[in-house]
Amino acid sequence: MLHLRQLLEMIRFSHTLFALPFALLAAVMAWMANIRSNPPVAFRWQDMAGILVCMVAARSAAMAFNRLADRRLDALNPRTRMRHLASGSLSVTSVVLFTVVCSLCFVAGTLLFLPHNPLPLYASVPVLLFLFAYSYTKRFTMLSHFWLGTALMLAPVAAWVAIRAEIAWPPVVLGLAVMLWVAGFDMIYACQDTQFDVKMHLYSVPARLGVAGALRLAAICHLGAVVLLFVLPLVYPQFGPIYLIGVAAIALLLLYAHWLVRPDDLSRVNRAFFHVNAVVSVGLLVVGVVDLLV
Repeated sequence: MLHLRQLLEMIRFSHTLFALPFALLAAVMAWMANIRSNPPVAFRWQDMAGILVCMVAARSAAMAFNRLADRRLDALNPRTRMRHLASGSLSVTSVVLFTVVCSLCFVAGTLLFLPHNPLPLYASVPVLLFLFAYSYTKRFTMLSHFWLGTALMLAPVAAWVAIRAEIAWPPVVLGLAVMLWVAGFDMIYACQDTQFDVKMHLYSVPARLGVAGALRLAAICHLGAVVLLFVLPLVYPQFGPIYLIGVAAIALLLLYAHWLVRPDDLSRVNRAFFHVNAVVSVGLLVVGVVDLLV
């Protein structure tokens, strides 16, 4: 149990909360679209189970792989040198095994959508490879933050595809908002490692543009995310005033996050990154579902 607890701490299992609400919101949107289709398509509990299993397993596998890929860098970075692999509290073998098990669980989870929808199964391995590839992007491109954002963008898009077996504008617009939201916060979080990234010749936005430049670009990303969330009802008209009020509240939360973090004061990055992210993701799910049900 202690070993399992360390593995879950290593991947920050509780932070699955950041991406899962967007997948669930897209799933509810897809189910509502199914209800309004002609003829209506029945809700299937195994679809919900498949989304939950795939989301948790994919994120766990990707986080564990990221820790494997970054273990030497983590050992050199004063901020991360006490992480489980860098400090030696977990072995490489155990984390590799954990990554393989989570990857297999992800692929197995896509079987829950059979027989009516084989697309998740076909896409499972390419999706995993895309998630794993993120771990190396900071070594050669400043767009690594957007790669991470795109990885989380897959959550609502994949959930819609799993339910509807199609690509449509509603999950794409929601996914693009998620991509910009995540990329912006990843830039803010990376500001803590600016000097280390410069020293190690890593391609983070703070290392290339400086902390002030990274915070400005993050603000632009979050502005774009809010605009896309306001645009979403244009392609998914089922959303009404409750959803729009919720998006306005999210905009205020993002303003608060940027007020917390300043170029000369990064002491509140964790509060901006973890607390605000959790409220934004869960809050959007709640107001979106309430709006659709009402």
